[in-house]
Amino acid sequence: MTTNSELKNRRLAATPRGVGVMCDFHAQRAENASLWDVEGREYIDFAAGIAVLNTGHRHPKLVAAIQSQLERFTHTAYQIVPYESAIALAERLNALVPISGPVKTAFFTTGAEALENAVKIARAHTGRAGVVTFGGGFHGRTLMTLAMTGKVAPYKLGFGPFPADVFHVPFPSALHGVSAADSLAALARLFKTDIDPKRVAAIVIEPVQGEGGFNVAPTELLKGLRAVCDEHGIVLVADEVQTGFARTGKLFSMQHHGVEPDLVTMAKSLAGGMPLSAVAGRAAIMDAPAPGGLGGTYAANPLAVASAHAVLDVIAEEKLCDRAAELGSRLVSRLLDAKEANKAIAEVRAQGSMVAIELCDPATGAPDAEAVKRVQARALEQGLLLLSCGMYGNVIRFLYPITIPDALFERALGIVADALKA
Repeated sequence: MTTNSELKNRRLAATPRGVGVMCDFHAQRAENASLWDVEGREYIDFAAGIAVLNTGHRHPKLVAAIQSQLERFTHTAYQIVPYESAIALAERLNALVPISGPVKTAFFTTGAEALENAVKIARAHTGRAGVVTFGGGFHGRTLMTLAMTGKVAPYKLGFGPFPADVFHVPFPSALHGVSAADSLAALARLFKTDIDPKRVAAIVIEPVQGEGGFNVAPTELLKGLRAVCDEHGIVLVADEVQTGFARTGKLFSMQHHGVEPDLVTMAKSLAGGMPLSAVAGRAAIMDAPAPGGLGGTYAANPLAVASAHAVLDVIAEEKLCDRAAELGSRLVSRLLDAKEANKAIAEVRAQGSMVAIELCDPATGAPDAEAVKRVQARALEQGLLLLSCGMYGNVIRFLYPITIPDALFERALGIVADALKA
């Protein structure tokens, strides 16, 4: 039997240190919300491939859809020989995204590609270059999306210089004393000190910051951004890569606010583990790039498209938006109970099943990343996989598959409570 130790030694010898790996164990198989390592140990997966597995590991409908497509063809390059399944998926997404009027969708492979192409589309539409994003935001690992990302370590270290005309404003955080009004005022100052709004192509925002710490955008901020974009002809881009596909209790997080973006970027749980991303938006904006200006060799991969159709079916048939809201409510209730006893829990944040806790030193209020590591280690000892995030690494995020069985969810909540006590 191959051991985790043997695989770790091989991994360190064969792959570069720049690909950071969190776990010392190696996956052998997985099912729904559980995975097993090569030594047979079971783990409850509260990472879900970083929010990729809202429909769980190996959902039977996704497996069947991929197998069926595999019998027909695996690749033609959509830009060379197109196919009906991708057209049908675009039609479904056009009807589902929270944008009124004619909508069009273009497919890509990764979340970073989706964000890069959203910027290209916005620039082509407006004839402008500037991009405004938010501190703490994460938009990808390519040079353009690193410029847009509002967190230096570990993502930007040693990789500059980055593309110009990208600017950041603070994201609201009640815990850290930044209000929606403060963020909008900072944007107004940016337009006075750094860039004329008539040179800004796009404002890009995560409705709930992912890597930034699961900070939820207030409706006031999103409405304010919509008004600013309307006033100055700026394209408003909602980065729903992590928030999309039922995670927040709605198909898209923007639906909580009644604010329409101009473009929506998608990836992660769109295809339930298969590599697929998309940009959907107002048809007049999406049509701005010339033919050949958008695309990619693997964009709209047929196997991934088949899986995405199955994802949309599962979300509807199993009512995963309602399920996400219910599971999130149960988790938040347990975390608030834990907060009463554990003064290191400074804040519980949630939108549906996008739930996090921020840990700070009770005496000083300083971010406590070491406490997060202790909680993660204690949980892992009991077979529960948890992820950290946040500007200071002091936030624990909970990203279970929304399809997780009730008994397994309750078992996981017990481990969480024990780890927080310890």
